[in-house]
Amino acid sequence: MRKLAALAAVVTMSVGALTACSGGDYCADLKGYVDSAKDVDIKNADQVGKMLTEMKKVSKSAPKDLEDDWKVVIDYAEKAQDAKGDTNKLMELAKSDGSKVQPAMEAITKQAKDTCKIDLPGAGN
Repeated sequence: MRKLAALAAVVTMSVGALTACSGGDYCADLKGYVDSAKDVDIKNADQVGKMLTEMKKVSKSAPKDLEDDWKVVIDYAEKAQDAKGDTNKLMELAKSDGSKVQPAMEAITKQAKDTCKIDLPGAGN
């Protein structure tokens, strides 16, 4: 269950304190993503799907240096959605892909804080 909790944290770690955004559409899109990630149950494929929609929107407006990071996070969330709440599949996903997602979220978190003034707790803060 620890790995499942880690998976949920990675996918939804964008939930946190928000302050004013500066940096154009990316910051506004990022705020929308953070709002969509609140209270997401990683075992609920529909909730993960709604969050994915916002993730994809953010990735389109992301700075060039974050495009690959957003791709990693989106791929991970899509696999979580495909698991359809199966705890064993989610734990395997955390084990197999978690190490790829962590550095991507760290880069996204740093950019969010530096550029948008949005704190995304849980990834290297």
